[in-house]
Parts: sequence; C-alpha cells; structure tokens
Amino acid sequence: MNKPLRRVAVFCGLLVLALLARVNYVQFVQADQLSNDPNNRRVAINQYAQPRGDIIVDGKAVTGHTTTTGSDFKYKRTYTDGPMWAPVTGHASQAFGTSFLEGVEDKFLTGNDDRLFFNRTIDLLTGKQKQGGNVVTTLNAKAQTAAFKGLGDKKGAVVALDPRTGAILAMASTPSYDPSSIAGNSTTTDEKNWNALQPKNDPDDPMQNRALRQTYPPGSTFKLVTAAAALQSGKVTDIDGTTTSPDPYILPGTTTALRNEGSIPCKNASLRNALKYSCNTVFGKLGADLGLSTMVKEAEQFGFNKEQLVPVRADASNFDTKMSPDQVAQSSIGQFDTAATPLQMAMVASAIANNGTLMKPYEVDKLVAPNLSTIAQTTPSKLSQPLSPENAQKLQSMMQTVVSSGTGTNAQIPGVTVGGKTGTAQNGIDNKGKPYAWFVSYAMTDQGSPVAVAVVVEDGAANRDDISGGGLAAPIAQKVMEAVLNK
Repeated sequence: MNKPLRRVAVFCGLLVLALLARVNYVQFVQADQLSNDPNNRRVAINQYAQPRGDIIVDGKAVTGHTTTTGSDFKYKRTYTDGPMWAPVTGHASQAFGTSFLEGVEDKFLTGNDDRLFFNRTIDLLTGKQKQGGNVVTTLNAKAQTAAFKGLGDKKGAVVALDPRTGAILAMASTPSYDPSSIAGNSTTTDEKNWNALQPKNDPDDPMQNRALRQTYPPGSTFKLVTAAAALQSGKVTDIDGTTTSPDPYILPGTTTALRNEGSIPCKNASLRNALKYSCNTVFGKLGADLGLSTMVKEAEQFGFNKEQLVPVRADASNFDTKMSPDQVAQSSIGQFDTAATPLQMAMVASAIANNGTLMKPYEVDKLVAPNLSTIAQTTPSKLSQPLSPENAQKLQSMMQTVVSSGTGTNAQIPGVTVGGKTGTAQNGIDNKGKPYAWFVSYAMTDQGSPVAVAVVVEDGAANRDDISGGGLAAPIAQKVMEAVLNK
C-alpha cells in the first residue's frame, strides 16, 4: 500500500475508533443524564405510550387509565377517590411528572424496571403491548376512609400502623386534591388546576402530605418519650410512686415558672397520674434531670432526627442535640424546637404497643408483575428497641389509664383495651396561633396490638378554648382503630 493510501486508511480507522468511543460514551456514561433530561420528550412519550400499572389497596386498584386525544401521549392516569388516596399515590402527570408512590415506583409502574426484563422480552416475542407492574400497598381501605372522613374539612393528618410489622394501614392528609385533575398536559385544564393548587394561590397547600412532610410541635404527646427515657434510665422504677416535682417548676438557670393547665394534681405526682393529667411540671423536671444526652438518645431510638423511607421519603422529626437545661425541660414536654411528623408519633405509640420494639414503617407490601408473579416482597424488619418489654408494659398501663379515666376517654372502644395520650401544642410566636390538637393511641387484643394511630388537627375554625387533643383528635383515632378491628 502506498504512503497516501496508508495515511487515509489510518485516518479512517481513527474516525471509526472515535465514533465507537463516542457511541459507548453516550450509551454508558450519558445514558441516565439523557434519559432524565426534561427536554427529552421521547422519554415522556414512551412513559405514556402504554397504560401504567396500578396501585392496589385491599385487592382493588385505586388508579386506572384512559386514552387521550390531540396529544402524542397515548394514555393518562385516572384515580378512584383521588383526594382520599392522594397522600399515598401522589400524582402521575403528563405535564408535571410524578410524586410519592407514583414517583418512587415509576419505573416499575411503567414497565421499565430491570426486574421486568423477562416479562418485556416475552411480550416482545408474543407481540403483546408492554405492560407495567402493580404496586400492592399495605393500606387498609376502611381505616383510610375513617381517617379521611374523620378529618373532614379540618386541616390535619392521620397515620395508622400495625405495630407488629410496621405496615402503614392509613395515611390521610387534608385538605387534599384530586390527582386526576392534573394528570394530562392541557394548558386550559391541567395547567390551570396545577397553578390553583400551588401554595401561592392556595395557602392551605392541598398537595402537601402532612402525614409525612409536615412537622408540628408534638405537645404533650412527646411526654411518652420522656416517660420512656425516665423508665429506661432507671430514674423512675415505680410508676405509682411519688416524684419530686414542685408546682410550679422554675426552669433551671432561669426565673421562668413552668405551670400546668388548670387546677390539676401535679405536685409530686406519680408518673401514672402525671401522664393521666398531662402534668407539664413533672415531665419538664424529669427531662431536665435526665439531661440532654439521655433525652436525645431516647428520642433518636424512637426515630427522631432521621428521615424515614417508607419507601416515600418522610421528613426527619426534630429533637435538638444542643440545648441548655431550661430548653431541655421545654423540649421534654414537646415544645421549644421539638417537632414531629404524624408518622413519627405513630411510631412512638407503635413501639410502646409492641412491647418496646419499633418496626420499620412501610407502605408497599409487594411488587407484582403483569403476569401476577411477585417480583419483590417486603419483609418486616426491626428498626430499634426504645424500651425493654417490662418498661413498655408499664407505659402501656399508664396510657390505658389516660383513656379509661384521663384526658383520652373519647378514644374508648367497648370491649377493647385502648391506650392513648392527648396533646395540645402551642402554635406561633408567644402561642398567638391556634393550638394543634394531637392524639396518639393503640388498641390491644389477645393477639397483640394490631393498630397504633397518630392524629393531628389544625382546626382554624374552632374556638381556641374548644381545641384539645381529647376533643378533636381522639374521636378520629377511635374510628380508625375501630375500622382496623372491624368493629
């Protein structure tokens, strides 16, 4: 080969090598970037080229699909009882993407998950349309209905767990919205509806999942954590013995008096009576005496200061790790900077009900292929051990006193052992906002505790003096527990 031809051949070879290198770079290095590029419309078109798999509750789909016209997106999502299930399903919108389960399990629902490769191959060989898999949830339809109807037109949230497994049985948030209203990509309807739902246009923020993504001061419901710390540390061993608790209690290092609500017998009260009457002085002093490190350790055993993935992300609840003794006292009664999601407080009640073992919360039971074979199954797992069984049973007894003769009598269920704790949390600077009403509880049967519930209500329409955990939140929790028990 003469010299000029050899040069041409070498040059062409280099071009081929460069082309191969570029192709491999695009396919293997840039693949995810290009697939997730919002300007890559082909990905979106492919996503809606076939019906999505369904999200299943109690064996029935709460999602569906319909064909669209006048668009290159063939199918769009529909929802049954959309507002009730929105905190669980989230939305799948041709224009605005996905959220919650629709987002976390998007690849499985669209059929693009690697675990469905075999199914896609069979469909290709048999000429069938590609199908998405189904997401089977742990939700209990009756409990969800009770939670959603119980909240009604009030702003708030409910979470119910199975303490024995961690399975989420109900997750309601109000006000809510219908994900079907934003499922398409019409500028005249879907975009208009989307804009109307944004916080700048609707201050109630109906798309906010208050069960997972909103933290509130937990108020007196946090006294359960303080009681657990007192029992675990050995500071208190006899729940019916007197404590050294002045009334009022002067916060350490200050001249500020911590007082109780109304004329209740809190001076030197036993731990049982302190929980029954919700004595700020007893639990504030206990928290300060236990100290910051002990309180932080116990709170974190219950799940505070860490995000939870259920698999949807839940915001981390907060118990400060750097505080002065007076701030520890305030935090130990659920005030100062202490903040919790309803999921977090359901986890507290769940661990107590499950004899001190906290199970990891989850809302997906299994993933099912289009041919109904199970692709993935959730195995319940232990998250932590905030209490010994002995101390958990002491705290159960105290919570049962709250419901039988204390502030939580509205949660009673005939023939069922119920334990609970009320809370009315301060809201706003100098408590100028209307308080939040809390109630956390569990129901106990001969087979253990099948349900623990946390309810928070922001009722701006109520008179300030009428806002209480026992009055507003406890009746909702009772209905949810009854629904799980099939009473």
